[in-house]
Amino acid sequence: MLRFPIFILLFVLSLLFACSTPSWFPIKKGPPHKAKMKELQQKEVVIIDRDEYVKVPNPGVSEGGGQPKYLYIPVDEYLAKRQVFATTPPTTQKEGTRKEFLITPAQPSPSMGEKETPSVFSSVSMLPDLKKKVLMTPFDDRTTNADEVLGDWMAEKLTREVNGRSQQILFIDYQLVKEFLETRSVALTNLEAPDTLHMLNEVLGVHALVVGHLSGPYVFATRPDKDQNPTASAIIKIEMRIVDTLSGKTLKNLSASNPVMASKEKGGFSEERAKSKAIDLAINDISRALSKELDSLDWFCRVAKVDGEEIYINAGRLTGLRVGDVMEVFRPGRAGILGEVKGKIQISAFLGIDASMGKLIDGKKPDVNDILKLPKDKGT
Repeated sequence: MLRFPIFILLFVLSLLFACSTPSWFPIKKGPPHKAKMKELQQKEVVIIDRDEYVKVPNPGVSEGGGQPKYLYIPVDEYLAKRQVFATTPPTTQKEGTRKEFLITPAQPSPSMGEKETPSVFSSVSMLPDLKKKVLMTPFDDRTTNADEVLGDWMAEKLTREVNGRSQQILFIDYQLVKEFLETRSVALTNLEAPDTLHMLNEVLGVHALVVGHLSGPYVFATRPDKDQNPTASAIIKIEMRIVDTLSGKTLKNLSASNPVMASKEKGGFSEERAKSKAIDLAINDISRALSKELDSLDWFCRVAKVDGEEIYINAGRLTGLRVGDVMEVFRPGRAGILGEVKGKIQISAFLGIDASMGKLIDGKKPDVNDILKLPKDKGT
């Protein structure tokens, strides 16, 4: 009977002890989210790829080497090391601390004796393999069997096939685009509208939209006598369009269908095996043509934001850019035509999943949505 009051007494004492303990003790008073809000009230917090970062001055900017003026530190890391960022002078911060920052050059800077200063009119990556961003939507399924939905599966299969053929294409996640359009109150039925295409190009850097539909598979089966094996053949047709997001025009219409006799199968489950072979043959045929057309697209990216001397770009490491690459800045023209050259930007750092930062090295300061391209003798 005495154990119950003792238990209550111990519980109350533990709470009092926790409230009087120093800040390093695991049990802290006050909700943690309120502490975070208080500590970040005077800081600039940005969202990069759905994660929150704190913008802080770069301690290594005084050392030169093309380093960015600001760094972006994950919120949790900043809160754990906020005293370091607040008290360490930029000129005395240790090299080991700087390596923990989110944004650093892709390659270490050489020593002063070995350091070379590249020309501002040349690019570090002589033959870059830059990838064009492509959005492929699920195919409109016009199969004869309403219970079979092949549209999503066929689009995924075609995406894998094209990725195996080309190293210059970066497919954008359709679900990500769908969520993005929902935040902008844009219906998927308006995906091919000029305003929507411009939005996909300016914000996400999408170069082309691939839409298509399926007809089939149609199965032709024979029912022989019991002593003979059943046979079946199938045919499917794929039709698609490649739409240029910059101009809003259809660049190419593609279609493919398999030879009926090439899909012929005998024996058990011959109908299902004939369908599978017909799909493989059609995918193999159209993926070759699609890869060729997408590879021929002209690569470019855009200025996403201008903040003082820092220029944010909607392409980065995944696209194939490198720190030190120099790109020309063009004023956007009409119907996808480039305007005049405004200047040159050099990539200084990466951030997020596929974005980067740069600085102006020649010409006029760019504006948001200006087009960036590698010089003709350096690009693909």
